[in-house]
Amino acid sequence: MTAAEKVLHIRAAMPVRGMFAGKEWLASTQAFPIARDLADKLDALGAALLAFQKTCNELYHRSAGGEDAWVAQLLDLGKPERMIALGRNARWRDELPRVIRPDLILTETGVSIAELDSLPGGIGLTGWLGETQTALGEEIIGGASGMIEGFSRSYPQHDFLISRESGDYQPEMEWLAEKLNAHEGGEREVINPWNVQPHELTGRDIYRFFEVWDVDNVEQGAALLAMAERGDIHFTPPLKPFLEEKLWLALFWSPQLAGFWETSLSEENHALLRECIPFGWVLDPVKLPLHAEWPQLGIHDWNEMKEFGNKERELVIKVSGWSDKAWGSRGVSVGHDLSHDEWSAAIDHALESFPRNPHLIQRFAKAKVIAHPVWNEKKQAEVMMRGRVRLCPYYFVADEEAKLGGVLATIVPADKKLLHGMKDAAMVPCSINHV
Repeated sequence: MTAAEKVLHIRAAMPVRGMFAGKEWLASTQAFPIARDLADKLDALGAALLAFQKTCNELYHRSAGGEDAWVAQLLDLGKPERMIALGRNARWRDELPRVIRPDLILTETGVSIAELDSLPGGIGLTGWLGETQTALGEEIIGGASGMIEGFSRSYPQHDFLISRESGDYQPEMEWLAEKLNAHEGGEREVINPWNVQPHELTGRDIYRFFEVWDVDNVEQGAALLAMAERGDIHFTPPLKPFLEEKLWLALFWSPQLAGFWETSLSEENHALLRECIPFGWVLDPVKLPLHAEWPQLGIHDWNEMKEFGNKERELVIKVSGWSDKAWGSRGVSVGHDLSHDEWSAAIDHALESFPRNPHLIQRFAKAKVIAHPVWNEKKQAEVMMRGRVRLCPYYFVADEEAKLGGVLATIVPADKKLLHGMKDAAMVPCSINHV
């Protein structure tokens, strides 16, 4: 089959309504190949990230009880009391997200975790790509049905509740529901909060596709939360705003918590997380004692960072979870891409925002430049694109095990610093390079 014929096959296989409403990406007839050692690392990373989330959950609840109280105080900044209480509800104290998706930057030496998402988009898209590319004869990680089977194991009887804010992802979730129903012989529904009465959901398990920080904009949101608190409805991922904070990636490197992570995580998981989580700091405007400095930076005051040279500014500032800018590539400032004045303004903004929207700062992970074939519509042929890659493995949790269902690669032009879906990017499933 020629490249042109493969592109026609891929386009013909896409559901009429599209997998993403109003969004585009470049077509490619080839999966993104990853080396066997990296594939093995991705397999191991699922168990490490599940252990990390369990440990974060325990640390927060321990802190809320008074031990290392500063941790919960930090993670609760900017959140309404109602949401803090919701996160601490005993009904779901030990529950964790059942799908884990890290955003991994592919570097020259491995992968670097840019974000950890427990309410990710792309589940349906990755499932569809796996199914379609397998039909073209490729050996896709997870195979044709890895995403469907993984979701089915983790969420055996859940319906989908999708908010307006998450509406762009509704087509892929409808595709996912149809595939699950065919796989299981069930009758899962995709529901919107504006076309259902809350009492109609009594007794149901619901996969919530809305952010907790956005619940005020979800029709009947207050009634649905009250039902969850009474046990009339069961939401997953659990209603835990503190778990959706990027700050955890900085807290992993906190000197005050070093002993806790070492004793709470296995040696293997701890070592893998240290390898994959870039060093980071919470941008806390607290005054340090005169003899102290921020680890690895050699500064006593954050304002000293404003005078860093371009090489020293290979840092990324990110807003954490309780913000409408805390997803995608919003609320991100890449230090060495900014002028002196822009970098100074980004630091000032982060410090001034601390009581409402804490920020973290991390070492910038430089993405490896690769070449991958993409379809050129004008030339009606495949051409090689130099690009950088974000890998999104999807781990589905069931029976205390995180199993890899598939891996989505987003390949953006090499001149882009922020790696995310865009019309100039290619989105393909991953395969294992046997060469």
